[in-house]
Amino acid sequence: MIRLEGITKSFAGKDGPVAALDGVDLSIAKGEIFGIIGSSGAGKSTLVRLINLLERPTGGNVFVAGHRVTDARGKSLRELRRSIGMVFQHFNLLSARTVAGNVAYPLELTGQYGKIEIAEQVAALLARVGLSEHAHKYPRQLSGGQKQRVGIARALACEPQVLLCDEATSALDPQTTGAVLDLLRQINRDLGVTIVLITHEMDVIRRTCDRVAVLDRGRVVEEGRVADVFLHPRHPATLRLVRETEPDGGALDAITASDLGGRTVRLTFTGPSAHKPILGRIARENIVDYSILAGRVGHIRETPYAQFIVSLSGRDVAGAIAGLRASGVHVELQGGALADDVPAAPPRLQERPRYVV
Repeated sequence: MIRLEGITKSFAGKDGPVAALDGVDLSIAKGEIFGIIGSSGAGKSTLVRLINLLERPTGGNVFVAGHRVTDARGKSLRELRRSIGMVFQHFNLLSARTVAGNVAYPLELTGQYGKIEIAEQVAALLARVGLSEHAHKYPRQLSGGQKQRVGIARALACEPQVLLCDEATSALDPQTTGAVLDLLRQINRDLGVTIVLITHEMDVIRRTCDRVAVLDRGRVVEEGRVADVFLHPRHPATLRLVRETEPDGGALDAITASDLGGRTVRLTFTGPSAHKPILGRIARENIVDYSILAGRVGHIRETPYAQFIVSLSGRDVAGAIAGLRASGVHVELQGGALADDVPAAPPRLQERPRYVV
């Protein structure tokens, strides 16, 4: 649906050009919710504004729906922007217009609809975002969450194929953020709209997106399924973003193998395995003791997960690790090595039979 090839973008600075994006390659499939995450100044907002050409790239090409749009002008540029709705961080509503008037505005600009048709479409859009009873209010009379729902309805007015959300929840409280993210997921399911979600919050990505790209200093440093990136971050920038979502400030990633003197591993359970007593069963079978040093549990969209740092000690640690992996648990030695590197345990001594007198 969207393809960026070799995108660069520079802005004029006091001492010469300043690079905001440096060789970005990215593909976003039709109908998915794709997250772009990074810290402040990483280039996220610049990147999303290149998709609808609010900013033009210094180099590289932008493709939308199979068409190269990098140099679009005039009528073709207007058509492109009608096919790409945008939701802003600070809502950008027209204060002199009612809720219904704000949603009607992009329809009026096209010159293609009569008053009755516009009124019908506005009513349907407000019903979709749950604001029918607020149609005649003004933005100053709305809460932040309601304002963002108006912004979403307005962005959907021209039936776009793509919805760009630039930090759309960062001005909202956690409860309202959850409701807005649920609405975006529902719109994605019902309308098949491709959603590109820009944020600096990993929790927003975890709850909403199918795939994610991590942006750092104008470059894509990591990309993949949200579960893979969230549970197994590889780049330091990704690791920092993941740690910010943890109440312990990242203790899960700061524990060393010497903490309890055993073999320290990271165990990741996803899906049904997250609710099964696999660790206890494997420990009993291999006569191994374990201590949970840190952990986190939750959901990535609808999929449950659990991730623990565990110190293993006892008779057959290698056998326990093999058993965990055979049960579908992802096992890593702390420090990043795979569990395949664990040496095999020596054969068990045959226990002498016990006699009862």
